[in-house]
Amino acid sequence: MADTDVYAEFRDAVNMTSAELRDWLGSEESRDVGQKSSAGAESVGHDSGRKIVTILGKKKADLTEADEKHMRKVVGYVHRHMAQRPDGDVAESRWRYSLMNWGHDPLKK
Repeated sequence: MADTDVYAEFRDAVNMTSAELRDWLGSEESRDVGQKSSAGAESVGHDSGRKIVTILGKKKADLTEADEKHMRKVVGYVHRHMAQRPDGDVAESRWRYSLMNWGHDPLKK
């Protein structure tokens, strides 16, 4: 079972539903952003998004230590990336798309 604080922070950081994230991960924009180990490889963020979809589909009591470790990674990434918000309209920016791969849409209310 996940640590209560980590779980709460994760739920705050991830503001997309599993369905929204799954749909987003299927988009061209999602696959085009992020760091990749080699040309044509899946980005770190895209892989993270798939893990997040799995975590969102679990009950809190069923979360593993690996899930909790990934939840901590997601929280850290979202907080760091939000602090780097670029000026201007971010609606179609790589910055926003990268965050969305990690389950956070900065334009979502």
